Order: sequence, then structure tokens, then C-alpha cells
Amino acid sequence: MTNYYSEHSKVWVSVDCIIFGFEADKLKLLIGRRQMDPGRGEWSLYGGFVGNDESLSEAASRVVFQLTGLKKLYLRQVGAYGAIDRDPGERVISVAYCALINVKDYDDKLREKYNLEWVSLPDLPQLYSDHNRMVNDAIGQLRRRINTEPISFNLLPDLFTLTQLQHVYEAVLENEIDKRNFRKRIKQIDFIEKTELIDKLTSKRGAALYRFNRRAYDEDPSFKL
Repeated sequence: MTNYYSEHSKVWVSVDCIIFGFEADKLKLLIGRRQMDPGRGEWSLYGGFVGNDESLSEAASRVVFQLTGLKKLYLRQVGAYGAIDRDPGERVISVAYCALINVKDYDDKLREKYNLEWVSLPDLPQLYSDHNRMVNDAIGQLRRRINTEPISFNLLPDLFTLTQLQHVYEAVLENEIDKRNFRKRIKQIDFIEKTELIDKLTSKRGAALYRFNRRAYDEDPSFKL
């Protein structure tokens, strides 16, 4: 370590991870009771301090992996939060990251290990410090991107029905979507690929299963729903 900048005060830098999942046609958030002071026992996002040997994104990936056991997830920076009094313990600047996962891929033993809960957005309680603001900013980011980026597929299994896909859009946008127009538009998108498989678990009549074709999207990433 050097003595550069020694005349300046030091601050702590942390990451907070906003982990969204989609279940029972609802967008849900993974939260838990804070296990440390200040704010012990309050509902909170899960995060951690950035290590000397890691970048912001590496710290966020570490936290998300610790909580979910999953790698190579959708992970995007939401923003930096640095109000002077945001943490009563120390001067802490936090950088929030948003992750999207398919709940069925998630090992529920990890949820139990860290005493976490999936909470639907309408039922979200008051969270520690400025964590509610982080969540609101993350939702706003998703709403701006869902019609121009294929982020919805991160919340779905590899094979999904068009009804499931529509419900993801409706959950994120908090709006009902006209079924006929939605399906008409989806069928015009090359990288949403219909398979020969039929879903007989969630559909009594049997619904066609689709998948996201990453290669087709990479070849023509111009996307707008």
C-alpha cells in the first residue's frame, strides 16, 4: 500500500444484490432478515463489502453465487447509492446489482441456509436503509429494457409456453397484455423458436413449448416487442 491520498478520508464500498425470480405468474424478490448491526433483524437485500482484490462486478457475482449457487446469470449494475446517512454504522457507498434467475434452478437448501424468502413485489415490506429505492430503480430498469433486450428469458426455464412468456411481461410491466397481439408479435421474432414438444403439466389441452435461440439473436440483435 502507498501513502497516496492519505490526506483524504476513507469510505467503505459494498454491493447489494437485487435478485428477481418468476414464480406462480409473479415477479418475486429474494430478501432476508439482516444478520448484523446496524439494522439487525430488519428485512434487507443481501450484499457484502468489496474486497481489495475484486472489482465491483466480481463482488456482486460472488454474492449472487453464494446465495444461489448459480453462475453466468443476467447481472447488471443498477446504480450507486451514497447518501451520507444511508448507513448509521459507517460511511458506506453501495453499488446495487440486479440479477434474474429461474426459480426452479435455485437450490432451496441455500435459501434455508441463509434464511431467505421469496416475496412478491406487491407484498414487499419496508427494507433496511435505501434498499426499497434500489429495488424500485431495478424494476424501472427492467421495464425500460424488457422490450428491447431478451431479458425475460432469464426468468423462464429453457422450454416455456407463450402464456408463461406473456405472464413474465405482465409481471414486470404490471400491465395486462392483449393475448392475440402479443402472440402475433412473438411469432414474428426469429430467435423465439417453436419446438416439437408439448407442455402437458401446466396446460390441460397441451401447449407448444418454445425456446430462446441465442445464436439467432446474436446474428440479429435488433429486438423490439
